[in-house]
Amino acid sequence: MARRCIFCTIARGEEPKTTLLHEDERFVAFRDRSPAAAHHYLIIPKEHMGNPATLTNKDIPLVESLAEVGNKVLQEQGGNMEDKRLGFHWPPFNSIDHLHLHVLSPDSQMGFLSRLVYRPAFWFVTIDKLLERLQAVPGDQQPSPPSSTSQQQSETKAEGEQS
Repeated sequence: MARRCIFCTIARGEEPKTTLLHEDERFVAFRDRSPAAAHHYLIIPKEHMGNPATLTNKDIPLVESLAEVGNKVLQEQGGNMEDKRLGFHWPPFNSIDHLHLHVLSPDSQMGFLSRLVYRPAFWFVTIDKLLERLQAVPGDQQPSPPSSTSQQQSETKAEGEQS
C-alpha cells in the first residue's frame, strides 16, 4: 500500500473519519465524502492499484469482483438496484490515483451537475463498458481512452429504454 495515498490509509483502517461499510480480504467500501446521489459509495482494492487506464484483460476478475461488492453494499444500504450507476473516472479526470469504483443510486434523481460528472463519456466509463473494453484488448495491453460518442450513445439509448 502506498503511504501517502488516502485510499490506502482508509484501506488500512487508519482514517478515523471514514466508516467502512464493507471489508473483506481484498476490498473495502465506504461512503463518498461528496455524495452525488442519496447512495454514493466507493469500492476500492486494499492493494494500491492505479487508475482504470492501467488495467488489462487479466484484471477482468478484479473488476467483476468490484462490481459484486458494489452491488452488495448498495443492496445492504437500501439503494435502488434498478436505478443505479457503477463506473470509474478515466484519467486525467480521476481525483485519486487509486482504483475506485463509484456506486450511485438512485441514478435518475441525481442533480444536474452530478449527472454531468458521472455521465458516461470520455471522463467516466461505466463498469459494463470497461469490461467490454478489457475483453476486447489482447494480453497485457491497456484499453484506449473511452470515446465520448460511442459510450454516450449506447448509454443514452439504454436510459431511454428504461424510462
